[in-house]
Formats: sequence, structure tokens, C-alpha cells
Amino acid sequence: MPSSRKRPVLLLILVLACAWLLTALYHVFKPLPEGVGEAWPTRPAEDVAVLIDDTWVDQAAADSQGEPRRHFDQAIFDEFFRLIDQAEKLVVVDMFLFNDMAGATTDTLRPLSEQLTDALIERKQARPDLRAVLITDRFNTLYGGVRAPHLERLEAAGVRVVFTDLPRLRDSNPSWSALWRLCCQWAGNSTEGGWLPNPTGDGKVTLRTYLALINFKANHRKTLVVDEGDTWTGLVTSANAHDASSAHSNIAVRFSGPAALDLLQSERAAVAFSSDNDTDGWPLARAETGSEEDGATVAVLSEAAIRDALLTTIKQADSGEHLDVGVFYLSHRPLIEALADAQERGVVIRLLLDPNKDAFGREKNGVPNRQVAWELHGAGVEVRWCATHGEQCHTKMLLRYGDDGAARPAVLIAGSANFTRRNLDNLNLETSVQLTAAADHPAMTTARDAFQRRWSNPDGKLFSEPYEAYSDDSRLRYALYRFMEFTGWSTF
Repeated sequence: MPSSRKRPVLLLILVLACAWLLTALYHVFKPLPEGVGEAWPTRPAEDVAVLIDDTWVDQAAADSQGEPRRHFDQAIFDEFFRLIDQAEKLVVVDMFLFNDMAGATTDTLRPLSEQLTDALIERKQARPDLRAVLITDRFNTLYGGVRAPHLERLEAAGVRVVFTDLPRLRDSNPSWSALWRLCCQWAGNSTEGGWLPNPTGDGKVTLRTYLALINFKANHRKTLVVDEGDTWTGLVTSANAHDASSAHSNIAVRFSGPAALDLLQSERAAVAFSSDNDTDGWPLARAETGSEEDGATVAVLSEAAIRDALLTTIKQADSGEHLDVGVFYLSHRPLIEALADAQERGVVIRLLLDPNKDAFGREKNGVPNRQVAWELHGAGVEVRWCATHGEQCHTKMLLRYGDDGAARPAVLIAGSANFTRRNLDNLNLETSVQLTAAADHPAMTTARDAFQRRWSNPDGKLFSEPYEAYSDDSRLRYALYRFMEFTGWSTF
């Protein structure tokens, strides 16, 4: 090709490359929507409780196929439904996964999506003046590629459904998302004419579903706010109203008073940048602090404020104090470095991780937890793995406490956020809470006992396995983890 012909082609390539790069940079550093990444005020903890969903196998019994018999002890959604069933004024649910898509899962599942749908509709019918709002993620329609019958039922019954405007968030996978924004987001999607396999179940979906999916961003929150008598109650959890997630182990914190209104304001912000913001009549957070109980306090955290609280809690841990960490994904580099530093200065750390082997009937390769465990185990941190049998160890919690009788209060941080770049660096929407209370406070005792139970396998109940069960010292997979965490080309 003559050089005069090459110039327009090269110029076009240069222009497209600049457009891609500038788009990527803007959507990595652009201003966040108002109210995202907030640390809400520290409030006295009113009627606070920690709720636990446990899953274990009986080491002495097996089913008819000779497999270990799996058992459940669940409290979170029972409380979720109780709170909805007594609401008189307002119910606001923010839920990442709200569907019955099971992937390749063949287990018998609790129909959580149907149960939550029924709970909201029945309460709306019993109290027609009740304002009921569901905020959710477009993953539940595979980004417009499939119908969502549960959501359609809710809308038909007068429950307002708000889909989070995900493109307003920063991009966690900028190398792809910049291209998607330039070429593909304008194409929309359709539930008709798909020719590719549905990644979550039966049927077909369009190519546009896959192109949207690999942006790897989400409204990952799991919250509830309701009126309860003369006060307001909030619940923040790691549990999804998702049938295929119903066997997971999880944690939740329930609390009332001004902190519940802080939680409501964080959800108002999500509605504001995603829809017409029809939140008139929602109560506002109050300046008063409420009644104090036992010196316990609670603070609502979202997005990067969760990261900052985690880092502060770890860095302030003194020699001889304890850090119990139980989390589905751990890959965030500053957190990993902070844990290693805490171990070096004499903090007693126990790390309980999901082995990252089960994903709704499909087998995973252990990234990132096995690679991070290798690194921290080498630094002296004691590591165990959740003994999963198809389900996931889905809890996200960090608990700091001293020995019995310690003067300094314990700190619990728990909620929706995994300990990853995507979950903690203002990329996903996330909500967790920080509870500070005496180590013998009932809520702290529940959290501490749950971790101890999962760590020590009492009464023949198998909750966890030693580090050696899933240890992985592959430098290649460690390099893969670091690449995936840095670039955003990952599902964690």
C-alpha cells in the first residue's frame, strides 16, 4: 500500500486508540454519584443483633449416595420476612441477586426469590398505602437478555422496582468497558433472538448479554429498611435472595434507630442516580443520637468507606489482640499487607476462607483465595478453609477483640463487601456496618461464637478444613491472581 494510503488508516487507528484510552481514563477517575462511598455518623446501637446462617456436614452420617449429609441453621431471611410482615409505612429492599437462576446447581434449594416476592406482595396487599421499593441489579435480567418473572410480579402488584444505573459507576474492567461504552452500550438488548447459551440456566441469550456481563460491575448491596413500631429498623447482610445461594453460610447485622435512617439515606442516593428519584415521604436521617445501650455504637459504611474502616481496624490492632477474618473473597493488596504487618507485630490472626471451588454447580480454580492464603500462611497467619459441598462460604466479616476482660471494645465489620479491589475501591455499590461494643455484648458474642464454631468443628459438625486441604503454591496461578486483581479481568 502506498504511504499516502497508509496515513488515513494510521490516523483512524490513532484516533480510535485515543478515544478508547480517554474513555477508559475518564470512567476510572470520574466523579462518583452523590452519596456513594459514604461513612455515615457513628450512632448508639439500638436493638442490635447479629444473625448467622450456618452450613455444615455431619462427619458421622451420609446420604443414600454415600455423600456427607449437609445441614443448615438459617436465621437471616426469617428475620427479613418478619420485618417486612409488620411494616406499615415503608419497605426498601436493595438486593443484588434476586432470581431463581440456578446455573448447573442440582441441589434442593430454598425458593428465596419467590418467598421474598410473596412477602412484599402480601404486605402491599394487606397495607395498600405501604410504599414498597426494590432496588436491584440488572444482572437479574441478564442485562435485558431474559425476562424476570419475580420482578414483573412485584411491579404488577404496585411494588416499585428500580434497576441500578450501572454505567454511572466507575469501571472496574476499563480495558473492556471503554470499548463497550464506545461501541456496544447503545445497542440495548432483547429477550428475543438469542443464539448463545444462557450462562445461568436454560434457553439462549444474545451476544449483547455477554458483552455487558464482562464489564464486571454490580450493585452488590443486600439491605432492608422498614418502619417498626415507632422507630426504623435496618438489616445489612451478605446473603442474597437467590435460590442457588440459599445454602450458603452468611452473616447479617440488624439495628434500629437513627442508624437505620442513615441506611435509608444511602439507598435514597442509589435511587437518585438510577431513576426519577421519587423518594418524597422517605424520612430523613435525624441529628439526634438516640438512646444509648451498653456503650455500643453502629455506623453504616458504603463502598470505599468499608475499605478505610477495615484498614483502620487492622492497623489499630495491638499485640495480643485477636483478628478473626471470614470472607468469601480476599484479594485486596493493602488489606493483605496490613494483615501481614499485624501478624508481624503480634496480633493473633485467624483467617477462614472459602476455597473458591464451587460456583453454582461449576468448579472454580481456587483463584484468588488459595494464592492469598499461600502468601499469608507464609507470613505466619493461621489459615483454614470452609468445608464446602457445593455451596459457598459467603460471609464477609472482620472481628477484632482482646482477651476476656479487655478494656478496649471489640469491633465487627460485616455486610455485603468482599475484601477485593472491585468491592472496596468505589467500583461496585456495597453496604457494610461497623459495630463497636464490649466483647461480651450479645451481638459480639454471637459473631465470635459463629467464627469459633466454624473454626473448631464442634460436636462432629464439619465446618472447616486445615490449610493443607487446599494449599496451592503455584507461582503461575499467583501471577494470574495479581494480573486479574490489577486489570479487573476477573469475577472477584
